[in-house]
Amino acid sequence: MRLPNRIRVALVTSGLLTALFVQGCGSDGGGGTTPAVMPVGGLDARPSNTTCLAGARPSSSDTASVERVFPALSFSSPVLALQAPGDASRWFVVEQGGTVRKFSSAPGTSTTTSFIDITARVASGGELGLLGMAFHPNFPTDRRVFLSYTAGASGSRVSRISSFMTADIGLTLDSASEQILLTLDQPEDNHNGGNIAFGPDGFLYVGFGDGGSGGDPHTQNGPIGNGQSLKTMLGKILRIDIGAESALTYTIPSTNPFGANPKCGPATNAQSCPEIYAYGMRNPWRWSFDRQSGDLWVGDVGQDSWEEVDIVVKGGNYGWRCREGRHTFGNQTGCPTSGLIDPVAEYDHSLGVSITGGYVYRGPQTTALRGRYVFGDFGSGRLWTLLPDNAGGYTRTDLVVSSGLSISSFAQANDGELYVVDYSGGLYRLVFQPGGGGTIPTSLAASGCVDSINPTRPASGLIPYSVNAPFWSDGAVKDRWIALPNGQNITVGAGGDWNFPNGTVLVKNFNLGTTLVETRLFMHHTDGTWAGYSYQWNDAQTDATLVPGGATKLWGTQSWLYPSEANCLQCHTAVAGRSLGPETAQMNRNFTYLQTGRTTNQITTLNGISTLSPPIAGDPVTLPAIPDPAGASGTPAERARSYLHTNCSQCHRPGGPTPVNLDLRYTTALNATNACGAVPQAGDLGLGAAARIIAPASAPNSVLVARVNRRNDANQMPPVGSNQIDTAGVALLTQWINGLASCN
Repeated sequence: MRLPNRIRVALVTSGLLTALFVQGCGSDGGGGTTPAVMPVGGLDARPSNTTCLAGARPSSSDTASVERVFPALSFSSPVLALQAPGDASRWFVVEQGGTVRKFSSAPGTSTTTSFIDITARVASGGELGLLGMAFHPNFPTDRRVFLSYTAGASGSRVSRISSFMTADIGLTLDSASEQILLTLDQPEDNHNGGNIAFGPDGFLYVGFGDGGSGGDPHTQNGPIGNGQSLKTMLGKILRIDIGAESALTYTIPSTNPFGANPKCGPATNAQSCPEIYAYGMRNPWRWSFDRQSGDLWVGDVGQDSWEEVDIVVKGGNYGWRCREGRHTFGNQTGCPTSGLIDPVAEYDHSLGVSITGGYVYRGPQTTALRGRYVFGDFGSGRLWTLLPDNAGGYTRTDLVVSSGLSISSFAQANDGELYVVDYSGGLYRLVFQPGGGGTIPTSLAASGCVDSINPTRPASGLIPYSVNAPFWSDGAVKDRWIALPNGQNITVGAGGDWNFPNGTVLVKNFNLGTTLVETRLFMHHTDGTWAGYSYQWNDAQTDATLVPGGATKLWGTQSWLYPSEANCLQCHTAVAGRSLGPETAQMNRNFTYLQTGRTTNQITTLNGISTLSPPIAGDPVTLPAIPDPAGASGTPAERARSYLHTNCSQCHRPGGPTPVNLDLRYTTALNATNACGAVPQAGDLGLGAAARIIAPASAPNSVLVARVNRRNDANQMPPVGSNQIDTAGVALLTQWINGLASCN
């Protein structure tokens, strides 16, 4: 029987029939012909989406002002203010000359008392003095408080990191209890750094400047300076393990970049210092850990022209004295030609002359700047924040153009509020004023992209989908949906890339086992820009909360990273079209649609419900498709190339944001990737002279494998968003490379 044309048209229009294959002429009689096999789409009609839409992009145009707090109090050259863990009732202010004052947090407080006085031990003045203080994270159960100060006279000047014990339930420190943990020779009276803080890993981090110079700051430790020399602790961020309360010295965390080496002494050493966490610093004056994401933000004071903000990772080289900010500096003899990490922000000396690092705001004020980094300048008194740009980076934005303050430090209260320490003696609170722009709901249930009654389920207007080669997401299983504005279609480019109209939202759930841990909304805003927003699920699995600026949360034994908005666009690059998964070769696969219970090809379905413009012509069997790297189909080479396409090619392709000229797209011939047989230009990771990006028949000599097989340092791939090694991916790449006879 042959269907009448009007019925065929009706079926196609409704999505119940998207192709008709006739096996014979057919008849109404008993001539023995069989009906045609008629594949149908997975959905009967395109769902109406009126709730999950990307509107105007948030402008984060809030501004701020500073207001004096505790006006009855004044301090002598204050350089730090902080509260003890779990105790918001008191403040502690570090005075550069060698004293720490404490006072009540109650409004109207008019008196202070001494917490400790080590004036007799401190060499102060200029950039010397008592410069840092950190309570043990378990204080006062662990009674130690750590101080960083400069001691000694000219010619024998040293920086000390010492612990002191409280003598009376945390009310005062016993100056006689000092235990000197670390000593570092200081060649000059400037660039001492001096900040100390405990990281989220429980280790003590220590910042030191490059030691300054009595004339030419460019020639310490040879032409590359102390910042680049790994045989001194000058110009570094250090990480040490201070152990239990009874410990008399520190140990080296085994995961430090040079952790197997002997401890460094106070002077230059024969081997790379195991205390080093990151290097290439000039004078890291104030830095902090984001209490939600764990990121380490550093303000590094510049030399002649540029001040910089760095996000510091283990093993990172931040350039001094080969670079000042993003700019080549001085004699380049001995400078590395690759591997230097640029700052995330910088400013020139028309705006200020000495950066003071701050904090990511996590306080209770209602502001679009929650999750944004705030910093300032000691000389000009300006305050800025960093807003995500549209390219995976940050834009420096004025908060306070002229505060009139000499900003020696910022302070973060236990509730997350931010304060400014004025070197002239006062303390000030940062007060935000609202601006304009669009808003992103803080509750996922209110986003319109999920069922408001059961947010674990999508809103009715969303179209589910899957991809052939999923991006590695630390072992999470993902569910995906497309939310298209009504009346708008997906444009299919000539190369198979899919472009989405303004207003589109791509929704993704991340599940660790049976636990839903994150939902991401990737929005194509009405101004044509893309932006990503992460929501952290609560333990009860009843709703998820927006986490601006990113976060880290422990789910069971696994630490899960929630990316910041800037992190999202580092992977969702403009050159790759922002939306990475939806492309013809990824979407050409079968999918089971829960709405109908049917399993059918996704492209057939999307054609049938009129979402693709133009429709993708041809039998799906004839269309491009890449294999699942973890699947059984395809050769090891095809699956490995599919893995690289998904996990790497969004950056490593022509026009990509990386400094190396690689093209790891699936369709690029191996000998045209610029990877096979190529000498690495961004460091050999200790593999030696035989190292190649891809070394045929030798995965152990392949930097590509080594980068995929490491985490939590400056050399990992992918560089953000993952802290778990994809062991199956490493095994696949190893199998493929070991089986390569050549690059052809």
